[in-house]
Amino acid sequence: MIDKTAREAQAIRDARTLFAEALTDLGLMESFFHRSAEDIDRLIEAAVTGYIDSMQDQAARKERTGTALDDPLPF
Repeated sequence: MIDKTAREAQAIRDARTLFAEALTDLGLMESFFHRSAEDIDRLIEAAVTGYIDSMQDQAARKERTGTALDDPLPF
């Protein structure tokens, strides 16, 4: 995220708690415990950016439902 708004920066800081909980649940906290807040924020930003980019790419394409009516050639 380039030029984050104050709300975006706060959301990333707020996400640290859930990130830490997930690391703990997965037994990975020890590997991340001594990382800086900037490093953790970078990981969160990468995940959020990847998620948003994927959702935007998917939104540009018609979603397939898997039904016969979904196929452009239904026979």
